[in-house]
Formats: sequence, C-alpha cells, structure tokens
Amino acid sequence: MHVRSRSLRGPGVRPSPLFLAIVAATAAAGVAAWNLEGSLTAMRVAVFFMVVGGWVISLCLHEFAHAYTAYRHGDTDVAARGYLTLNPLRYTHPVLSLLLPVLFIAIGGIGLPGGAVYLQTGHLSPAVRRRISLAGPLTNAVLAVVLLVSVHFLAGTEAGAPGGATRGVVYGLAFLGFLQVMAAVLNLLPIPGLDGYALLEPHLSPSTRRSVAQFAPFGIIAVFALLTIRQVNAVFFDIIYRIVEVFGVPRAFSAIGYMLFRFWA
Repeated sequence: MHVRSRSLRGPGVRPSPLFLAIVAATAAAGVAAWNLEGSLTAMRVAVFFMVVGGWVISLCLHEFAHAYTAYRHGDTDVAARGYLTLNPLRYTHPVLSLLLPVLFIAIGGIGLPGGAVYLQTGHLSPAVRRRISLAGPLTNAVLAVVLLVSVHFLAGTEAGAPGGATRGVVYGLAFLGFLQVMAAVLNLLPIPGLDGYALLEPHLSPSTRRSVAQFAPFGIIAVFALLTIRQVNAVFFDIIYRIVEVFGVPRAFSAIGYMLFRFWA
C-alpha cells in the first residue's frame, strides 16, 4: 500500500450490502428477543444472534476506524482495498477474523479482537501512526458507553413499569457492552498483534520491529491462553466488571447476559 500526500478524494464511506444485512439481522434479533419473553429458549436464541451480530458489527467498526483515520491522513489506497465499506470479509481471513472471536466469546465470554486492516504506515509520522492505532480501541470504548448507558436507562425504565422485570434483551445488551469494554482494554495491551503494541512500535528500532513481527500472529492466542489461567481470569474480569459498574450497570447483568447468550448450555 502506498501513502499519497495529495488531497483526499475517493468513493468515501459506502457501507456494503453485507454489513447492512448484518445490521438489519441484529436489529431483528433484538426485537425478537424483546418480544419472546414468554419462551425462554426462543428468547435465548434471539439474544445469541443479537450479541453475535452486534459483535461482528463492532469488529467492522473497529477496523473501519483504523482505515478511515489512515484515509483522512492521506492513505487513499484503503478505499481501493474495500476497507471503507465495512464489509467484514474485507478484514483479513473470515475464519480468523470472525469465527475465532465468536468462539472465544462462546467458550469463555472473552471479547478478543479479530479482523485487521493492512496499512503501510512507514511513511507516516509517529504521531499519526499512534492516532491510527488508537482509533480502533476508542471505537470500542464509544460503543461500550452507548450500550451501557442504554442498559442503565432501559433497566431503570423497566424497574418502574408494572411487574418491574428486566427483559432478557437488556441483559444481552449489557453483555455486549461488557465485551466492548474488554475489547478496548485488551487492544491497548502492548502485545504484538494488538493496537497497544502498535502505539509503541514507532519508537522501536527497525531490528526490534522485525524480530517482534514474527510473533504478531500469535498475540491474540497468547492473550486467550493467559485468560484461561484462573487467577489471571479472575483479576482481569473483576477489572472489567468494575469499569462496567461505573455506568450504573450491575455486574450481574453482564453475567446473566452471558448465560442467556449460551442458549445451548
């Protein structure tokens, strides 16, 4: 990929039909979960599809944020690569980018990043490269705030309604917000393959960058392996729950959302 210094021109942001279909399906699953309170199994299946769809959307937005920031700083080739279409199939391998992160959630409720956009950032200043790296985690942070504030509002509204019961869809949204907080935090870790390392990379020597690059494909797997250690998992999840609670969302909401998500269990 070549970084041009000429003025920014190009097709702009054009959401792909696939992305729009995922958004529509996720919204439909949310509506179904809201209206299926009378059938626990059906509601849990709807929550599952809502969370999976929401997670895939967040993966697309995360990678789009990286690409769009690079685009705004002169790298117009990202448009040619389809990175501005929000098409999940454009963000590396569909199995590693989509199925693996969903599997991480199903196995352990862990929101690890998936996709990636390949950017040639060597021509950019360290400040711009840091900005590009931060764009993804900041997107997850914004999504987390929107989701958790919505959960706090919906839970409060339902508590004052007749019956006072919280719908399953609210718990599902709480779990999705929990995953966004986790994704933002994990992405900022200074581990090869994650955005936190990309923040440090401009300050490393070329030889160090070359040596570390070979470990980048295994960074996410290493993080998942660490989080399977009970003591590490307990401390890390407690940190994420504490962040979620800042928004007035009890940690039980996320836990119940995860339970509903795993409809097969």
